[in-house]
Amino acid sequence: MRSFSIYDMYRRNARLYKDQTAVVAGGLRRSFDELLRDAEDVAVDLGGMGVGRGDRVAVLAMNDPRFFAVFGAAAAMGAIVVPLNWRLSDEELSFILADAGAKVLIADANYAEKADALAAAAGGVATRHRGAATPGMGRGAAAFRPAEPPAGGSDPFCLIYTAAVDGRPRGAVLSHDNIVYGNVQTAATMGLTAEDAYLNMLPLFHITGMNLAFSVMHVGGRNVVIEKFDEHQCLAETERERVTVWGSFPPMLARLTEAAAEGGRDISCLRHVMGLDGPDNIRPFEEKTGAVFWILYGQTETSGLVTFSPAMARPGSAGRIGLLTKVRLVDDEDRDVPHGEVGEIAVQGPLVFRGFWNQPDVTEKTFRGGWHHTGDIGRLDEDGFLWFKGRKPEKELIKPGGENVYPAEVEAVVLDHPEIAAVSVIGVPDPKFGEGIKAVCVRQPGSTLTGEALMAFVADRIARYKKPRYVDFVEALPKKADGSIDREKVKADHGA
Repeated sequence: MRSFSIYDMYRRNARLYKDQTAVVAGGLRRSFDELLRDAEDVAVDLGGMGVGRGDRVAVLAMNDPRFFAVFGAAAAMGAIVVPLNWRLSDEELSFILADAGAKVLIADANYAEKADALAAAAGGVATRHRGAATPGMGRGAAAFRPAEPPAGGSDPFCLIYTAAVDGRPRGAVLSHDNIVYGNVQTAATMGLTAEDAYLNMLPLFHITGMNLAFSVMHVGGRNVVIEKFDEHQCLAETERERVTVWGSFPPMLARLTEAAAEGGRDISCLRHVMGLDGPDNIRPFEEKTGAVFWILYGQTETSGLVTFSPAMARPGSAGRIGLLTKVRLVDDEDRDVPHGEVGEIAVQGPLVFRGFWNQPDVTEKTFRGGWHHTGDIGRLDEDGFLWFKGRKPEKELIKPGGENVYPAEVEAVVLDHPEIAAVSVIGVPDPKFGEGIKAVCVRQPGSTLTGEALMAFVADRIARYKKPRYVDFVEALPKKADGSIDREKVKADHGA
C-alpha cells in the first residue's frame, strides 16, 4: 500500500508523459510509453530464461539505451540488476559474477565475446547479447505479467560492487526506496523538471551516473546516451539535444572547458553540472558556460549523495547536508565530536543502503548504533557544509577520476611481482585525475625493475585505473613499533 518502485516510476511516466522522449541515443528515440513496453518485453525474455524474483541479472555494457529497458524489466520482475564496471579485469569480473550468483549476463556488442567467456568460466550463467541489431525494442510484450506481489520499496533493486577494502569487492545492496528517495532529493534540490535533459557521459554502472539518469527520468526529462566520455561528442550532443544536465569527475571538466574554448558549439542550454572538481577548474567553467557546478560528497552505500550544493556557495567544501539525510561526526567510540571538530561521517536516512551482499559481519559493523559509518573523515561548519578531511586508516581510499581504489588491493598485486620485497600505496595530488596512485616500493636485492615495468605488471592483473601512475623505489619503508609499515610517514615523505 505504501510502496513506489522503479517499475511504478516507469508506468507513471508512460501515463503522464506518454509521447514525450524518454531516451535518445544517436538515431534512436524512445518515448516513455515505448520505454515501458521495451522494459516489459525484456522482462518476458528474461522470464523465459528462468529469471524470477530475487534473481541477479548482470549487465556488462558501455552506456546503452537498452540499459533502461533492463532496469525497468528487473524492477517489474522483482529481480536484482548487477551493473558491471567494464574497466575491471576478467578476474575481477569473474569474482563479482560468482559472488552475486548471477543467473543471466547481458552484454552489449562491445562485450559479447567477453561475456560468453566469463559465463562459460562461471558455469550456470546464461548470456544474452543486446547489440544494436538485436530485435526486442518496441516489439510489445503481450505475454508480460509483473511480479505478484510486486516488488516493494524495501526490496533490492540493484547490487553495485564497490572497491575492495580488504582484498575483495563488496556488493552494496540498494533498494527501490533508496533509488526513488535519491531521485526525489536530487530533483528537488537542483530544481529538475520535465524540460531537463541529462547527458549520460558518466557510466551507468556508477551510482552518480545512475542517480542523475533516474532523477531526470523521474520528473519526465530526457536521457541522452553516449557510450562513454568524449569531450567533443559531449559538446556536440549537448548542442543538438539541448542538454541541461551533466555529471563530471576529474579530468572531464578541464577537458570540456578546453574543448568549449575552441568555440563552434552553442551549449548555452546547460544549467547544471554535478560532480567533483576543484575551484580552479569550476570557476572558469561556470564563467564560460553560465551553468552551476554542484559539488558533492557521497558513496554507493548512500545511494549517491549525502551533501551537495552549488560549489561556489562555499568554495572548497563538499556541499551542504541533503534534504533527506542526517549526518553526525563521531569519534572512535561513536561519541559526537564537539561542533566544528573533525570526526567520522555517520549517516542516517532513506538513502542508506540495505547492507553488503553476503557479508553480514561487515554490515553489522558498518551499521553499529543504527548509523551508517562511512569510514570518511570530515568537519561540519555552522551552516551545515561538509569539509572533507580524508579517510580512516582502516578504510584508506584513493579516488582517481571519481573511481574508488583501496591501497590494500593494489599492494597485494604489486607484491605478486617477484622483484618487489615491500610496498606502500598512497594517494597523491594528480593534475589530471585529481588524485593519483603512487607505489612506494622496496626492490629485492639486485633487482633493476623499473617503474614503467611495474605499472604494466599491475595493469595486466586489475583494472587499469587502479595501476600506480607514480612509483618511488626506496631502500626501506618506515615501520611502526609493532613492525607494520608507517603509512603516515610514507605519505609525509612521498605524498607530493
